[in-house]
Amino acid sequence: MQFLLAFVVVAPLLGAVAALLPAPPGLKGKNPDQAVLRHGVTVTGAVLIAAIVLAVGFDHDHPATMQATTDISWIPALDVRIHLGIDGISLPLLLLTALLTFLCTLYSYFKLPAGPSPKAFVALVLVLESGTLATFAVLDLLLFFLAFEMVLIPMYFLIARWGGGQRQAAAWKFILYTLLGSVVMLLGILLIGLKSGTFDMVALATDNGRGLTTSVQVIAVLAIGLGLAVKTPMWPLHSWLPDAHTAAPTVGSVLLAGVLLKMGTYGFVRILLPIAPDGMRTFAPYLAAFAVVGIVYGSLACLALARTGAKGDLKRLIAYSSVGHMGFVLLGIATMTPTGVNGALFANIAHGLITGLLFFLVGAIKDRYGTADLDTLAGATGAALYGRAPRLGALLAFAAVASLGLPGLAGFWGEMLTLFGAYSPAEGLSRPAFRTFMAIGAFGTLLTAAYMLIVVRRVCMGEHTPHSRLSPDDRAPHAADGPEPSEAAGARPAATTPQLADIQTYEAAAWTPLAALTVLAGLWPAVLLGLTDPAVQKLLAGGKS
Repeated sequence: MQFLLAFVVVAPLLGAVAALLPAPPGLKGKNPDQAVLRHGVTVTGAVLIAAIVLAVGFDHDHPATMQATTDISWIPALDVRIHLGIDGISLPLLLLTALLTFLCTLYSYFKLPAGPSPKAFVALVLVLESGTLATFAVLDLLLFFLAFEMVLIPMYFLIARWGGGQRQAAAWKFILYTLLGSVVMLLGILLIGLKSGTFDMVALATDNGRGLTTSVQVIAVLAIGLGLAVKTPMWPLHSWLPDAHTAAPTVGSVLLAGVLLKMGTYGFVRILLPIAPDGMRTFAPYLAAFAVVGIVYGSLACLALARTGAKGDLKRLIAYSSVGHMGFVLLGIATMTPTGVNGALFANIAHGLITGLLFFLVGAIKDRYGTADLDTLAGATGAALYGRAPRLGALLAFAAVASLGLPGLAGFWGEMLTLFGAYSPAEGLSRPAFRTFMAIGAFGTLLTAAYMLIVVRRVCMGEHTPHSRLSPDDRAPHAADGPEPSEAAGARPAATTPQLADIQTYEAAAWTPLAALTVLAGLWPAVLLGLTDPAVQKLLAGGKS
């Protein structure tokens, strides 16, 4: 188990180095570019298999206990240790990261985004995977910070070199926001380490803030929370996200939404809740207030983008929806209750599955139409995916209703548990305030349903236009090249309903696991909650089961 966890964290980094080296003659094949893409699929596939074996070997009877631990002294002068381990909180995020990265490399093997060398692309994706997996596996505060920062450079280059329009500006905005937040976060981490005498996250969680004064905890939560809030992202620190998603290639958007955003919320749960509970209790009402503003703001922004004539970009709309969904995660954390925190962790996983699938689908639509502009997609020619690419349209509708929280799918449970947690927050928090937050959050779910259903109607069904209500005789003179014989007979012009390529085999391979897990998590939430609940109970109780 120790070896498996170390392999999961280190293998992508070694694979990234190997991707940049010249391939051995026997492995070059006829197409060196395809050879390096196969290398990426192989490495991420091996990491996914190792993560699954790790999950199978995990002691599910004791998910609150740190397992597969490695503890080696690294910098004795600062008491920094290479300390790895997983429990019921980190294991699902580890599996989600390994799965999404594998699906992204598999998708890229067949649909590589336009840009520089495939070698650099594969190496960057593998470094990104290694940094993310390390973030969820390390148990030392300084190592957590290093892993947290390790993902910034790969994502910057994925956006700047393989992205679309305005990619340079979006990449710079992404890295400046996150770096500025990280500087403040480092100060908070150093404050905790120096005042407590250790950077060990397990020891600090067991101490449960007893070795830190309330003022130290408040300063630490403010500093660390700011850096985590930028990465989450929390309103009003979210403005880098829509630009980054709009400019990023498809796989970049999938990894950004499905994996990188989870690092911020994971830090709130793993670091701030158990290590600085008094500081969290001070800021919890403000965190909840920002969270519900983000829920409503994200939904209203999506509604504005979805309306006719707004020239809204579908990728940008899904990015703004992430601001709202992550608001639910932050609201659950702010309740400081087992119910709310479990809901936040469940919503984390559900968002990774559903939004990852949505970005895959939007990327496929953009490839087919050459644009993600909603007005163009739903214009006179109409996307009308139900009639032109029915499987693609059906899967987009499925992902949309999963995102709006339809009961029976993964998106429902996280939001419901979060709202339940807000109804009865932890002792010392204002119930009237949190019940107000709960009501605002519930209103946000209605707004989410509204914009998602508008998107489905416009993209999957198309829009009625004045031409569509005219008789065939009235329409014929407007045809550019004259009516076809079938049109003169009253049939619908063939030019108005050109067929699109429906879901391809490689797309089905990349998307089916996400859709299946969305259904599984919705119908059998106990699989995930059985892992997280004991670990959350122990975390909130100061390391006591």
